[in-house]
Order: sequence, then C-alpha cells, then structure tokens
Amino acid sequence: MKTLLSSTCLVFGLLGGASVASAADCGSVTIASMNWQSAEVISNLDKIILNEGYGCEAEITVGDTVPTITSMAEKGQPDIAPEAWIDLLPDVVKKGTEEGRIVKVGSPLPDGGVQGWWIPKYIADAHPDIKTIPDMLKHPELFPDPEDPSKG
Repeated sequence: MKTLLSSTCLVFGLLGGASVASAADCGSVTIASMNWQSAEVISNLDKIILNEGYGCEAEITVGDTVPTITSMAEKGQPDIAPEAWIDLLPDVVKKGTEEGRIVKVGSPLPDGGVQGWWIPKYIADAHPDIKTIPDMLKHPELFPDPEDPSKG
C-alpha cells in the first residue's frame, strides 16, 4: 500500500552549542516531552544528560507537535523538542529555521518513523482502487464514524 503522508522524525534546537558550553554557562533548559513513548524516553534521557553531564537545570514540560513547534518558532521555547513530526507545520518550521529559532541537530529514529494514513489490509485487498485520500473519500461507507455510522 502506498503511504499517503510521510515524514522524517527530526530533532530540534539543542541550545545551539550546549555540547561545548561549560556547566556554569548551561543554565535553565526546557525540554518538551511529547505524548508518545519514544519522545518521552528521549526527553528524559536528554534531561539526565544535561543535568548530570553538563550541570544544567533541565526541566521537562508537556508538549505536543503543533503547539511545541509553533512556540519554538515564535518564542524560542521550549529549548529542546527531542522528537517532532515537522511535516504537520512545514511553513512554521521553515520560518523558525530561517529566523534561527529552530535548529535541526540530529534524528533520534534514523531507521524509522513513518507518519501516514493507513487502512486495514483487508480493505486494501478488497478495494485496490484506494490509493490516495481522494480515493478513500469516494468510499465513506467503508470507514463509518463510530458515533454516527451514517457518516464516513
């Protein structure tokens, strides 16, 4: 099945040089912890490394993709988003990058992290004509709304 949407999982804004800063210069750091497991693990690892390895005062703040990326691009906060799905906000990311508020420093999931819209295999097998979102919209009866089955 063809993926309808995809993205690369990217890491943002590691304080633009925290790796070379002395512990005294590190100061207070905010790390967004998104609401999925890999992001929670990475944000907690970042906190441990920054606090124990660099003497920072790193704190985790609750985050989610859209508000975190938007806040980073507009306000420069939080300081770090260890994992973010940037294809949701390409214009915001571009502007934040161009203005120097967002800096990509690596990829925490180099072998994975595909975002997309998926349909069950049995539906794809029974309806090989469904390859895109417009194709899917032609068959609302196959995807009934759980609260109102008359809607797809």
